Amino acid sequence: MKRRDFFSSFKSSKKEEKIIRPPYFEDESLFKNRCLNCEGLCANICEEKIILIQEDKTPKLDFNSSGCTYCDECANICPNEVLDIKYKKNINTNISIDILKCLSWNQTMCFSCKDPCLDDAIDFLAMFRPEINSNCTSCGFCIKYCPVEAIQIGA
Repeated sequence: MKRRDFFSSFKSSKKEEKIIRPPYFEDESLFKNRCLNCEGLCANICEEKIILIQEDKTPKLDFNSSGCTYCDECANICPNEVLDIKYKKNINTNISIDILKCLSWNQTMCFSCKDPCLDDAIDFLAMFRPEINSNCTSCGFCIKYCPVEAIQIGA
């Protein structure tokens, strides 16, 4: 194996991005079947502007600018019953803290993630060592406030 091929093999083994869907669906396959002719009403009505319509016309959540309030509006406006209020659940991803990046885990007082958390899902051991507890709904509000990008999705 040539040197170039060796290093290229690392690039091809890169993990695919997990698509995070709004928390109101029953069956993932419905997105591909029923969202094709939709005009992206769920994205338009989202007050937090975190629903993005992908090239394949299906919605995904993007927590770079805000988080999900679970306001139900995207489910209420969905004309194709892909998103439905009766399937409301927590967002299907894990939120975690990278303790190597986290300022608090490295002896700097920082509560940037705790303050915006709507669910009181981040506990601190004394003034340091934040941990995400079982109250976490994966809403994503904490992500944009972390100054060192220590909060990770799906890790």
